[in-house]
Amino acid sequence: MAHLPSRRRTALTVPLGIALAASVGFAPGAATAAPDESPAPASVASAAKDAPVFAYVVNTRADHRTIAYVKKAIAKAGGSVVVAHDKIGVIVVHSSNPLFAERIRDVRGVRSAGATHTAPLRAAGTTDDGKAKLLSEADAKSLKRSAAPGAEPMEADQWDLRAIGADKAAKINPGSKKVTVAVIDTGVDDTHPDLAPNFSASQSASCVGGKADTSPGAWRPANKDHYHGTHVAGEIGAARNGVGVAGVAPGVKIAGIKVADPVDELFYPENVVCAFVFAAEHSVEITNNSYYVDPWLYNCKDDPDQRAILDAVNRAQLYAQRKGILNVASAGNSNHDLDSDAIVDKTSPDDSTPVTRTIDPHECLDVPTQLPGVVTTSATGVKNLKSSYSTYGKGVIDVTAPGGDRYQLPTDTPSKNGNILSTMPNGEYGWLRGTSMAAPHAAGVAALLKSTHPKAGPAELQRLLKAQADRMECPTAPYDPDGDGDVDAVCESGGKGENGFYGSGLVDALDAVKKK
Repeated sequence: MAHLPSRRRTALTVPLGIALAASVGFAPGAATAAPDESPAPASVASAAKDAPVFAYVVNTRADHRTIAYVKKAIAKAGGSVVVAHDKIGVIVVHSSNPLFAERIRDVRGVRSAGATHTAPLRAAGTTDDGKAKLLSEADAKSLKRSAAPGAEPMEADQWDLRAIGADKAAKINPGSKKVTVAVIDTGVDDTHPDLAPNFSASQSASCVGGKADTSPGAWRPANKDHYHGTHVAGEIGAARNGVGVAGVAPGVKIAGIKVADPVDELFYPENVVCAFVFAAEHSVEITNNSYYVDPWLYNCKDDPDQRAILDAVNRAQLYAQRKGILNVASAGNSNHDLDSDAIVDKTSPDDSTPVTRTIDPHECLDVPTQLPGVVTTSATGVKNLKSSYSTYGKGVIDVTAPGGDRYQLPTDTPSKNGNILSTMPNGEYGWLRGTSMAAPHAAGVAALLKSTHPKAGPAELQRLLKAQADRMECPTAPYDPDGDGDVDAVCESGGKGENGFYGSGLVDALDAVKKK
């Protein structure tokens, strides 16, 4: 049974993204033609006057002279600069000129440029799999009455913590307040009683529109239905304070960087670029990325718009790495094999009318999941089997972590719910499943590693995360989680004990705090 992807990489049913077939190298060459210094023709100016406004990223050499030169060319081509990330050479632009991208790509110093939306901007993606289920007040009271001594009131339902030894790790080292994990997502409700003790407002912002807004509360979700980021934040760092649930690293700090559009809840490239740059410049150690960059599920290198998106987001996340940040991402909920020859994508672009296309996942990339240096995380259920929806791929998956699954149900928890219980806006709690839930477990373990090894950089943290993971072999029986008789995925073994379902294995929170 095939499972469709969702932006959030959780089990929510939401619009998805897609990409065109591709076949060119990742880094586009610089354009060599001189810029057109003359004003736009009258016919173009007239057409642009009544045309809808689109957003673009323009990627240049990262030197002040080039950026200044390109800014002048942007204005001449009918664009207005929203924000310029000078240190990585990425400029976010709005323009109503339908020929803007074509004109600006011919400017000297421009490496790539393209639209980040396929629909016009309006006034004003993640990875869960299925609808959220709120914990009822009666069930919450029942859990609290039956809680074990020393445990959080709802911890008995958190099978995921026990699966990776996080309950035992917390007794040794809950994580350092000197370590911050930034949740790049739909926003974080920092007023939640389980999140407030660990929340860092000074490292939080809204990047909606591509420019950081640090005004108080800007990082909060637009409404209670934008619960994804709050759930993810609780999985990473819900405090052990005698209230509700516990996170994998309950002693670290949590920051929220909101990137979801308040209207359609999509994660546009300019917002994600802003988030990585903001995290890099505000002393964050780890980012969690439980989404794919909209509007394309896969961005293809031979399409000029998608190539520009690849270039811009990759520049931003590499900048974050250079600043000492480990970026952790979810693999996706499509049950796609990212090491296959071809994938049929029926969901992109998700901001307008999707088209069906066949892509090569080696040339058309899931962003930020497949970008260099990013920790790609698949999901498992309570039986330590790949979750039915989880995307996979030999050489692509780095580690796996609990994400929940409707086909794998626990027998030793009060609710018998196979999904992940965590924080929700307005002080509530709820269950979700998806690779969106797996990534924050890996990010939480990485935060424990950073607490134990404070001098470790992102490459060393990734090495430790993979080295300490509990090895998991490919299933010996045909992979058929729904029991319909069809093989739903094939696990391929790789080198060094890795495989396409689980990478180096299941992340281990206890080893993260015990091994020096």
